[in-house]
Amino acid sequence: MTQLNSAFILFLSLLVEATPFLLLGVLFSGLLQFFVSERRLLAIMPKNALLGAFVGSCIGFLFPVCECGNVPVARRLLMQGAPVSVAIGFLLAAPTINPVVFWATWTAFRDQPEIVFYRIGFSLFIATFVAFIFSFQGDLRPLLQPSVAKAIAVRKKYEAPELSVLTTERNRPSALLQSGTYFLGQSAKPLITDPSELQAAMVGMKPSQYRLRLLLENTIQEMRELVGVLVLGSAIAALLQVFVPRELILSLGQGPITSILAMMLLAAVVSICSTVDSFFALSFASTFTSGSLVAFLVFGPMIDLKGVGLMLSIFKPRAILYLFILAAQLTLIFTLFLNLYIS
Repeated sequence: MTQLNSAFILFLSLLVEATPFLLLGVLFSGLLQFFVSERRLLAIMPKNALLGAFVGSCIGFLFPVCECGNVPVARRLLMQGAPVSVAIGFLLAAPTINPVVFWATWTAFRDQPEIVFYRIGFSLFIATFVAFIFSFQGDLRPLLQPSVAKAIAVRKKYEAPELSVLTTERNRPSALLQSGTYFLGQSAKPLITDPSELQAAMVGMKPSQYRLRLLLENTIQEMRELVGVLVLGSAIAALLQVFVPRELILSLGQGPITSILAMMLLAAVVSICSTVDSFFALSFASTFTSGSLVAFLVFGPMIDLKGVGLMLSIFKPRAILYLFILAAQLTLIFTLFLNLYIS
């Protein structure tokens, strides 16, 4: 009974500390979703592969989405004609390279600020490198799902028609930034962007009122999805800390290699949102190496079971396997170096 009480207290503490950051991330994502011009964004994307990979990895600072929201954004980037390196860089880095995650990680590891900078630096380098490697695939369509490949082919063949006044960049919500509706079964249904649909939806409403209504609906949807993941992740962390024998945790957590592999596996299985995963990792800070904590924080947002399921809406399994191998190898190399020579 004492163990159950301890686990419940730890569970509540993780939940209470992480929930405000989750809500902030969802709100920030929603605001950008309805007020950012996708056409202007695509127009300024660099054509150079390496620079595009770096810029794509950094634009998460503009679009703070977690790994539930980065996939539909990356898919839309590809379908709208963004360079491959930009889309892949965003896909891998956006869940980590954004202000909400930076703040949340800083709050969780205020006593170990170096972990924050290792997380950001390693994530940025890995995402840029992997995106640059993918840019050598001249035509990405053989690695894409047929629906995405077909959309790219159609876009290349035909110029998009001019938008009416009802769907100007000023008035319409950005489909590029549609995010986070996978678990509700609505990920394939974008926000209203057709002129006639938008006109019907806005009858009797001002454009600002319509955008605010969509913002509220999007916030509710994403919170319903992500709170469930947060609760599950917090419960797993609490149960592991209380019920798994301390000797086993110490034996895994203190080895320079075993600790990294264990935390990478845990990150992939738990699939906790990057907005709050730092609080999950914090519960292992006293027993696991610094490199393993960084590995959890870097690898999880890039490749986890939830993310792989979402990526299947863009890529064929072969491409996801390439992403997994490259991200895992680079994460292991960097964090092992951290364990052996820096920590």
